[in-house]
Amino acid sequence: MLDQISLFQKLSSIEREELENTCHQVAYSLGETIFSQGELTKYFYIVLEGEVQISRKIDSQEIHIANYGRDMFFGEVPILAGEKHLANGTAVIGTLLAVFSEEYFWQMLFSYPSVRKVILGHMAVRFQELQTQSLQHEKLIGLGTLAAGLAHELNNPASAACSAVIQLKKLAPKLYAQSLRCIEQLLTSEQLTILIKLEQEAIAHILQTCSYDPLEQLDLEDELIIWLEAHNVSRGEQIAPNLVMGGITTQKLSILDTLDSNTLNYFFSSLETSLIQASLLATLKESVNRISTIVDSVKSYSYVDRDPVKKNNTCIHQGLNNTLVILKYKLEQQNVSVVRNYETDFPLIRANGGSLNQVWTNLIDNAIDALDKQINGKITITTSKLENYILVEIADNGPGIPKAIQTRIFEPFFTTKEIGRGTGMGLDLVYRIVAIEHQGNIDCLSKPGETKFQIKLPINSEKSAIKEKLDNREINLEAIEKKAVLLKLNGQ
Repeated sequence: MLDQISLFQKLSSIEREELENTCHQVAYSLGETIFSQGELTKYFYIVLEGEVQISRKIDSQEIHIANYGRDMFFGEVPILAGEKHLANGTAVIGTLLAVFSEEYFWQMLFSYPSVRKVILGHMAVRFQELQTQSLQHEKLIGLGTLAAGLAHELNNPASAACSAVIQLKKLAPKLYAQSLRCIEQLLTSEQLTILIKLEQEAIAHILQTCSYDPLEQLDLEDELIIWLEAHNVSRGEQIAPNLVMGGITTQKLSILDTLDSNTLNYFFSSLETSLIQASLLATLKESVNRISTIVDSVKSYSYVDRDPVKKNNTCIHQGLNNTLVILKYKLEQQNVSVVRNYETDFPLIRANGGSLNQVWTNLIDNAIDALDKQINGKITITTSKLENYILVEIADNGPGIPKAIQTRIFEPFFTTKEIGRGTGMGLDLVYRIVAIEHQGNIDCLSKPGETKFQIKLPINSEKSAIKEKLDNREINLEAIEKKAVLLKLNGQ
C-alpha cells in the first residue's frame, strides 16, 4: 500500500512494511467530513485514492485553502503545532486514506529523517498558505465594509440630486411658457405654438447629448450667424453655438421670417437661457448617473449584498465591466484603451464572483503597468464559450514577459516590479482562485508585442470538478465502497 507513496520512497521495503503495520485505511464517500475545525487532532493522513478539500471557517464563512489528491498528505500542521484542527477536511469525491495515529506520527518523524525533512518542509509552506488565505479574506471583508459605507454615503445625495434634476426638467418648460407671455400680445396663437414647439424640440435635442463633427458644427454656426444678422438679431455669434447644440438650423428658423426684430431678439434671448439651462441639467444628470454607476459597480465588485465566499450564478461580463469601472482612472491616466470582444448569449457560471473580480483586477492592473508610458497602449478582453467551459482572454500589446521567467510568474512572492510596487502575491492569488477554488485553468502566452492570459472556467464548477476527477483519475468508487464495508466489519 505505502510502496507507491512518494513520502516513503527513500525508505527500505522493510521500513515501509513497518510503517504499514502502524496505520489503517479509512474510506470516505463524497461530501463526508474527515475532521472539523476546532476538533482535537488525533491523526495524520495520506491520500491513497480520491481527493480532500481543506477549508477554514472565518466569521461564519467557509474559506477554501487547498485540495489534496492522491499521494499527498495532511494533518501534520496541527499535530506539530500542538493545536486543535485549524480547518475542516471534506472528501471531494469517494476517497481512501491511510491514517496514522498521533503517537505513530511522532514515532515516524523521529525514526525516519527523510520523512521528517519532507513533512517539516511542507509544514512551513502550509502555514504560509493559511496565513495568505486569512489575510486575503480580511481584505475582502474590509473592501465589503468600505463599499457598503461608500454606497450608503453616496447613494442618498445622488438620489436627491437625481430627483432635483427631474423636478427642474418639469419646471423649465413652465418657466419658458411664462416668459413668452410677455410678448404673447404681439403673437398670433399659431406663432406662439410654433415658438413653444421650437423651444421644446431644442431642449429635447440637448438632453439626448447629441454632438456634431467639429467642422460641421462650425458650418452650422456660420449659417445661423448669417441668418440672425439678416434678421437684426443682436449677439448672433454668442447665440449661434447654443442654438446648434439645440439642433436648430436655418431651415427650422424659416417659420419665423414673419416676426419683427424686437420679438425675435426677445425670443432668442429667452431661448438661449433655456438651452443653457437644459445643457447644465444634462451635465448634472450625466454626473449623477456616473456616481450611481460607480456605487453600483463597487457594490457588485465586492459583492456587498451577497455572501463573498458562496458560489452563485455569476455574470462574467458584469464582473469584467465593474473591474474596468474601478480601474477607469488608472486606464485614463496611462492613456490605455480597452477593446471588449464579448460573446453574445454568454452563460452564467457557478462561481464566487468576488474572488473572480480579484482575478480580473490583478490581470488588468498588471497589463496597465506593462503598458506604462507606451504609446497606443491597448488591452483586449475576449470571451467565448467552449462546451462545458467559458474562456476569458485578457491581452495587452506591451513588451511581453521575458521567456526566461515565464515559467515562474505564478510562484508566490515572485515579481519583476520594483520595490514598493509589487509583492509577488498577485498572480499566485490568481492561480489559486482559478485552479483551486474554481477548478479551472490559467495559461500565459507571451511574446514581444503581446501578452495574453487565458482563463478557462467550468460553467458549473462543482459538477464539472467531480466529473473531471472521476474521468481523469478513473477512481473506482465501487472498490472503495467494498473496502469501507470490510474495514467496518474488521472494527476499524
